[in-house]
Amino acid sequence: MSRRKMSPEERARKEKLRELMSQLDIKNFSDINSLFKEMVSDILENGLEAELEDELGYSKYDYRNKETDNSRNGYSQKHLKTSFGDVDINVPRDRKGEFEPQLVKKHQTTLTGDIEEKILSMYAKGMSTNDIDAHIREIYGIEVSDSTISRITDKIIPVVKEWQQRPLEEIYAVVFMDAIHYHVRSEGQIVKKAVYIAIGINMSGIKEVLGMWIGENESAKYWLSILNGLKNRGVEDILIACVDGLTGFDNAIEAVYPKTEIQQCVIHQIRNSTKYVSYKDIKALMADLKRVYAAVDEETALYELEVFEEKWGSKYPKIAQSWKANWARLCTYFKYPPEVRTLIYTTNAIEGFNRQLRKVTKSKSVFPTDDSLLKMLYLAMIDITKKWTGKRRDWGIIHSQLEVFFADRLEG
Repeated sequence: MSRRKMSPEERARKEKLRELMSQLDIKNFSDINSLFKEMVSDILENGLEAELEDELGYSKYDYRNKETDNSRNGYSQKHLKTSFGDVDINVPRDRKGEFEPQLVKKHQTTLTGDIEEKILSMYAKGMSTNDIDAHIREIYGIEVSDSTISRITDKIIPVVKEWQQRPLEEIYAVVFMDAIHYHVRSEGQIVKKAVYIAIGINMSGIKEVLGMWIGENESAKYWLSILNGLKNRGVEDILIACVDGLTGFDNAIEAVYPKTEIQQCVIHQIRNSTKYVSYKDIKALMADLKRVYAAVDEETALYELEVFEEKWGSKYPKIAQSWKANWARLCTYFKYPPEVRTLIYTTNAIEGFNRQLRKVTKSKSVFPTDDSLLKMLYLAMIDITKKWTGKRRDWGIIHSQLEVFFADRLEG
């Protein structure tokens, strides 16, 4: 059996792991176990420091904000038994002896595997503060404040940054791009920010989230910077880009990927062009409009658009005008067979993902920082994409069609 070919992401990850093992002089499983012991010790000590800081109400050496007569009073050493072996940690003390640590309680001498997994999970992945607090309290009977959890889960930010910069495939068959909006506190004000999302399907039919970026309200200029970022991460070509009707979006794509075919979402176009139609007309009008976007080919679609305009143009002139103005980007899918059409004529693939993100974040009306928003979205993305285990059933047909349509760009 031939060896499985690794993706660029896997190769980069393995190379980083080799570098790390070389730097830390890791030669065997005993060395790996020692590394885990050090990680557990470091995480526990950071968490305990955060708990004491929350208890006292001021950071170490930040005496200007001290509003208590209590203070730090050095450390005591605690010996813990863990599944990795014995670990020694330094537990911070307060002058009055009132500090009651919850992460590792007084007189506690063992650390269960469940708690270790939870701590390592927080270190490696992060969680929302409310979820961690509720989970730890329910399972372990330990109360940890939101601010303490937040400081611990901030460890996820470097992981997210690394994920955002990971190498990508050279060619993507289809890339869906869209944005969702959240309210975030910034400089004492609540501002609306856009989370830009790109989902790609590679030439093997595998779907993945290429990235999520937080910026100001959605703009073609910001999308241009994202597309340049994809280029820098190794994406040399995108065969088809599926987007909404944002003004200037096509120019941003063409500036970075001039050969990419652009398909504007037909569903977005339908919603935007019919939102002011009278309730009594909507059913009949939508039936006539369907003759346009469900036509067998572009020639038939254009004929049906003229018929539509003759019937509805006097009452709703802007509908046909809008379709004609956007036709160059709306008609792309007509050249392809049904399997490819179904894949690209809407941005449903990314809108479904966005709906799942909103379900996770619906309890949060305002995020305190960009990082707090990014942490929650990243964790939600990890959970959602666990179900993306395979390619589309009809990918064989789609791939064969793409090989014909884009033969010159897929050679070699």
